[in-house]
Amino acid sequence: MNVQFIRAATRMALLGTALSGLAACASAQSEAPRPTVKQVEDKPADSTPVTPPPAAAPAAAARPSSTVAELQGLIQNRQVSELRTAYNGTYGASLLFKPDDLTYYVALFQQKDFWRVLKTLSEKQAESTYRAFAAQSADLAEVDIKRIKLQAEYANAEKLLASRSAQLSTLQADRTLRMQQEQQVAARQEQSRQETTALADQQKDVRQQLRDLQRQIDSLQAQQAQIDGSAAAKRGK
Repeated sequence: MNVQFIRAATRMALLGTALSGLAACASAQSEAPRPTVKQVEDKPADSTPVTPPPAAAPAAAARPSSTVAELQGLIQNRQVSELRTAYNGTYGASLLFKPDDLTYYVALFQQKDFWRVLKTLSEKQAESTYRAFAAQSADLAEVDIKRIKLQAEYANAEKLLASRSAQLSTLQADRTLRMQQEQQVAARQEQSRQETTALADQQKDVRQQLRDLQRQIDSLQAQQAQIDGSAAAKRGK
């Protein structure tokens, strides 16, 4: 019983000592002078900053290059050779070869712009792909080729129509001129007929007048002859 009492008393003493120490530390911290603005500004320049600098942003990932861009660069740098090319209207297919690494490029294009590009080390695959692309370009160009032909036929039809219209206009002008000339000829002929009839009538009148005058002349001459005969007879007596 005494031993337990002694242990309890010891614990209480140790607890009191600890509480006293904590109180002393708290008092010491409250009494310590706070740094002024001047003191903060007077820190050495090489002191460690309180806040670490932000980490640098990771570099943006490089944009992946496409096979189309790769082939365009090779063509610009003249690093590939053109083996085959088929044109169908505005579409076409090309087989190109890069000799330094034995690489084949097969391209399907429209109006010189690459549409699809295949890169391969297999010659067999390159040839078969080229034939497939060439056939596809022919199928794609069928509508364009038909349109081109129809445009040409339409333009030719327009020229033919213009030629036929001009021919028709010429024929119509000739017909109008011919009808005008026919009317003028008919009018002249009618006028001539009228003038001829009038002249015939006038000539008939003149002839009648001539006959009448001739009768008068004959009558006067007969009378004159009688007078002359009578006068001559009288002189003979």
